[in-house]
Amino acid sequence: MLNIQKTLEDYYLRLQAHPQYLNVMTLPLLQRWGVFIGLFLLSQILVFGSLYIIFDKVVVIGFLASILAGLATGVGALPALFFKNISDKLFNGLLGAAAGVMLAATAFSLLVPGLDYGEQIWPGKGLWIVSAGMLIGALFLHYADSRLPHLHFDTVSDHSLDSLQKISLFIVAITIHNFPEGMSVGVSFGSGDMKNGLVLSIAIALQNLPEGLAVALPLVGLGYNKWKAVAIATLTGLVEPVGGLLGITMVTAFASILPIAMGFAAGAMLFVISEEIIPETHSKGRSRVATFSLMVGFIVMMILDKVLTY
Repeated sequence: MLNIQKTLEDYYLRLQAHPQYLNVMTLPLLQRWGVFIGLFLLSQILVFGSLYIIFDKVVVIGFLASILAGLATGVGALPALFFKNISDKLFNGLLGAAAGVMLAATAFSLLVPGLDYGEQIWPGKGLWIVSAGMLIGALFLHYADSRLPHLHFDTVSDHSLDSLQKISLFIVAITIHNFPEGMSVGVSFGSGDMKNGLVLSIAIALQNLPEGLAVALPLVGLGYNKWKAVAIATLTGLVEPVGGLLGITMVTAFASILPIAMGFAAGAMLFVISEEIIPETHSKGRSRVATFSLMVGFIVMMILDKVLTY
């Protein structure tokens, strides 16, 4: 972990010393932001244009959907601009609803279509292919969770770590969880079912809202600038497009792996729900609010799935 921090610090110092960067930083504020925004837009044109040329519009739409789902983390962090904390009951309710949304999305947008595709591609073996994918996805998250150092949300008040370490460990923790979520969006769009991909991207976005708040509020409480805390929360969600791009290009190029890929994404998401989200809602004792919120989130997502897929 220290090696990663040192590498990032070295790159940042090199960037600050680069002549072109220094020239940009001497510009007036509006011109400076104009340069940054222009470079960002140019990079997006190159990325989306390349995807459209190499693949097709479904890949472009899927990648865009994973970006928007990731940005929802930043939207969820916005209340940190006005509050330093929220009640445990409200936060547990938000996380519980997120868990319900994710459970419904996993069932109706990944497992059900995954089983259908499995029977089409591997007649008589679809159930076993998807089941194997689920176990592989869960084992992958287990391995990543055990090997990569990170902090769980209930330890963010641990003052024995300095600020840089806290930020790094937060980013690693969210990366572990957000990567398979982005991949699930990509896999869903890669199946060619636009409506199903849309439903799943909405579910991921809804789940990211309380997650962004969970990252930003502790940082504000520790004395971070509010906008910086929101920016960090937004950054943690931007790993999802990476997973989305990998998932959508992988199943587009190799259609035969679609069932196992959908199972993999479902298993990884179920691991996150069971390992992180649900225990967090009950970390301070039983929470009936979180339980009912989970049920409401599941029902809302189930209705949304049926409405958008008809």
